[in-house]
Amino acid sequence: MALKDYNNKRKFDETTEPKGTTKKSKNQLIFVVQRHAASRLHYDFRLEMEGVLKSWAVPKGPSLNPDDKRLAIMVEDHPYDYKDFEGNIPEGNYGAGQVEVWDSGTYEPLDDTSKLSDEKELLKELKSGSLKFILYGKKLKGEFALVKMKNAENNAWLLIKHKDKFAEEEYNAEENVEKNSQVTKFLEEKKSLKNSKKTS
Repeated sequence: MALKDYNNKRKFDETTEPKGTTKKSKNQLIFVVQRHAASRLHYDFRLEMEGVLKSWAVPKGPSLNPDDKRLAIMVEDHPYDYKDFEGNIPEGNYGAGQVEVWDSGTYEPLDDTSKLSDEKELLKELKSGSLKFILYGKKLKGEFALVKMKNAENNAWLLIKHKDKFAEEEYNAEENVEKNSQVTKFLEEKKSLKNSKKTS
């Protein structure tokens, strides 16, 4: 049921995105951040819960600066196997463009006094609209919060870095992209195509 929206939006005979099935990690819960050049460049922030990836689109990308309160729009759940998805989503398909994994790792709830399992604690916090967790990624490390915005549209949240030893005064996700990034290449090709159309 959770993946119904995901499956309905995709044409699997045209896209190499994984079909919507639930699956769980053996030990620790995982997270993944994907850089996605669609109609606009954004970052997809995903947290594993209940065998799916709860997903938020973060237009400016995550930050390690606690002063940056990043808008995060909650979107449909994605299948667990989406954590490894990289590649091109063809024109005419939902989310058409280029996708790459920007960061990944494991995560756990910040509250270690809860009598609930990690997953149940996270689901409880998700429902309450205030999620606090620790990320163990290659780029994103330490404490973060996802807070639902009051009086805003239902799916608007803020992704905020807590002040801890991993916090940085200035941070730009775009400055922390791999040199051989396929998304950057895709964006550059798109730009030069646009420019050549202007001059022709």
